[in-house]
Amino acid sequence: MSSPTGPASGLPVRMPRPRQPGRHRRPEPVAAPEGAPALVLAVPGAPSTTTRSLAEEVVSIARSELPGLDARIGYVDGAEDATVTSFPEFPSLTSVLAHAAAERAARVEQARAAGAEVADPEGPVAVVVPLLAGPDSALMRHIRQAVMDSRVAAELTDVLGPHPLLAEALHVRLSEAGLARADRARLFTVATAADGIVLATVGGDEAVQAAGITGMLLAARLAVPVMAAALDEEGAIAATAEQLRGSGSAQLALAPYLIGPELDSGLLDAAAKEAGCSVAEPLGPYPAIGKLALAKYTTTLGITPQQPSGAPVH
Repeated sequence: MSSPTGPASGLPVRMPRPRQPGRHRRPEPVAAPEGAPALVLAVPGAPSTTTRSLAEEVVSIARSELPGLDARIGYVDGAEDATVTSFPEFPSLTSVLAHAAAERAARVEQARAAGAEVADPEGPVAVVVPLLAGPDSALMRHIRQAVMDSRVAAELTDVLGPHPLLAEALHVRLSEAGLARADRARLFTVATAADGIVLATVGGDEAVQAAGITGMLLAARLAVPVMAAALDEEGAIAATAEQLRGSGSAQLALAPYLIGPELDSGLLDAAAKEAGCSVAEPLGPYPAIGKLALAKYTTTLGITPQQPSGAPVH
């Protein structure tokens, strides 16, 4: 029988584990502040069930990194006809932002109706994070216009890259396709491993330059030459492939520096065929994508959970 002060004699008593002192102490878990703005993932391209599945996985990763995070998905080309009681399957970015603002206003009114003294909320309703690995001026203009059209106080972040975690993601996608060794520290070979990589992006010269930064990190991981080229510039992928062959690379691979939704159907395969390259899958919902989206959000708001860092080069 238990006593008023605890279990009866002989029963194990579970005591709280003392915190480990010093620099090896585990960091306390960080949760999203109460009332923090929503993270709204701006998804480019034509909405589809595949795109939605990818976006949902990205926001799921972000939520797992920051408990309590209010994360939502807005489609750049989604449906506008959203109301409080009816929401489309693929809501537009503008609709999602307006809905977030209406919900915040309703919470304030509800609190005031209950007798609480609540000041008008300050700061943005949402932080909009583009689901883009690299800069694309046309898509960013579209996203910026959608934010303006919502008439909601929202902060728009930069794109996710360049970043060492994206080089890691590219390495993983190449190894999954049998085009690169998964770990250079282990002494084994892949018969189909590429000796030259064309890093494919969209968005013109600015996007190619940004992809080139991540490309240097990828080249360091793989110890093979990597060159960036624009998928949306006719003949650019094939010309870059020929340049690599001219410098001694014989077996080339095309690595998409793209998450997926921003990629026009068939463009990647057509470019790979024209250039005579094997091709890896786009980055997709690789865990780094969700972590980087969250990092853009937390940096904007000054929240300081553990920041993502690049994996060590093997």
